[in-house]
Amino acid sequence: MLIKMGDWKCKIIFLETLCNDEHIIERNIRLKIQQSPDYAEQPDFEAGLQDFKSRLANYEKVYEPVEEGSYIKMIDMVSGHGGQIQVNNISGYLPGRIVFFLVNTHLTPRPILLTRHGESRDNVRGRIGGDTVLSDAGEIYAKKLADFVEKRLKSEKAASIWTSTLQRTIITASPIIGFPKIQWRALDEINAGVCDGMTYEEIKKNMPEEYEARRKDKLRYRYPRGESYLDVIQRLEPVIIELERQRAPVVVISHQAVLRALYAYFADRPLKEIPHIEVPLHTIIEIQMGVTGVQEKRYKLMD
Repeated sequence: MLIKMGDWKCKIIFLETLCNDEHIIERNIRLKIQQSPDYAEQPDFEAGLQDFKSRLANYEKVYEPVEEGSYIKMIDMVSGHGGQIQVNNISGYLPGRIVFFLVNTHLTPRPILLTRHGESRDNVRGRIGGDTVLSDAGEIYAKKLADFVEKRLKSEKAASIWTSTLQRTIITASPIIGFPKIQWRALDEINAGVCDGMTYEEIKKNMPEEYEARRKDKLRYRYPRGESYLDVIQRLEPVIIELERQRAPVVVISHQAVLRALYAYFADRPLKEIPHIEVPLHTIIEIQMGVTGVQEKRYKLMD
């Protein structure tokens, strides 16, 4: 029916997930009962449990596994350990990337901490881009961040710190000890091209057409000889896949545009909102990923 509806105008790929682990099934059922509006009025948890299990048994009677067309089967892969993936009639760049992405995802609960670097000297001057060192306030934040990370992740021996290759993020990470640090060029700030080092007022005065084009469509606007938000999103793909693979906490110290894109991915925010997401200085956004979805906490360490 779906293939007929598509009428060959789009490629249809079926994704089937199969779980045979009774412990995981039981856990998922219990989570479902706690969260589903179907059982909001049911005070007896055990009665709800039996009702859901009987519902599941009815589903199993009529369920038909996917056996035709293009499909991906993920069998007992929910834990991220073992299991298998079956691929049938999958070809092309994007379907191949989907398979690669699915192979690397799992539901192991772990936090991801996102933060901008401490205030830089260019931040104080209102200049975009650049590669300056931290201001006095930025240096204080770096120490506060180190204290926070060391307390928050003291029992997480496998945690890691990811920064961009720009010195303001590397300096911000430097007081943090006890965890490996990895530099990613893909985490560098959006390339402002010929506008690098300018203030927005200078761009408005000297390049009014560019200023207006950016104001009208911040998502797609590309700085002359620089990047757009869409360019940043594209270069973040390997970072996102590596974040999905991680089973230990990760602290990402990066830049405003980059963190907006990463946050939007995990929080499932639409593309058009990305350039306007609030990611203030000296604030940690903790994203907790697990079987119940994504939860968020924000810690403001300085005014």
